[in-house]
Amino acid sequence: MSVESSPVTLRAADWRHDHAALCHVRRVVFIDEQQVPEDLEWDGEDSAAQHWLAWHGSTPIGTVRLRAGGHIGRMAVLKEYRKHGVGSRLLGAAIEAARMQGLTEVHLDAQVQALKFYARHGFVSEGEEFMDAGIAHRAMRLELR
Repeated sequence: MSVESSPVTLRAADWRHDHAALCHVRRVVFIDEQQVPEDLEWDGEDSAAQHWLAWHGSTPIGTVRLRAGGHIGRMAVLKEYRKHGVGSRLLGAAIEAARMQGLTEVHLDAQVQALKFYARHGFVSEGEEFMDAGIAHRAMRLELR
C-alpha cells in the first residue's frame, strides 16, 4: 500500500493504551532493522514520556517521544514509509508540544545518517560523534523561539 493511496494521520499516543502499536514500530525499526539490543531499546523512560504515532489507515508506521526537559527520541518510521514527510510531521508534533510546555530548547541524539534530516529542521550538531547501541550518533539542539 502506498502513502498516496490513503492519508497518513498523526495523533498523540498514550504508552499504556497504545503500547502495542508504539512497540511494533520501534521493534521493526530499531531491534529488527538496526539490530539494537532489546535491553537498550526498552529503557524504562516510556511511561513518563509523551508519544505520537503516525498511522497509514489502521497500520502504525511511525513514532516519536518527548521526555521531560525537552529530549526528543525514539523517532522511527517504517522503511517503506520514509521519504514521505512522516518523520517531519512526527518531529514537528514533538517540537510543538515542547513549545506549549514553555521549553526554550529541545535536544536529541541523532544517528549520523539522519543529521541532514534534523539540520533541515533547524537542529545544530554539538560535540563529538559517539556510539550508542553500536550506531554512530551526534548530539543536536534546537532553540525554540
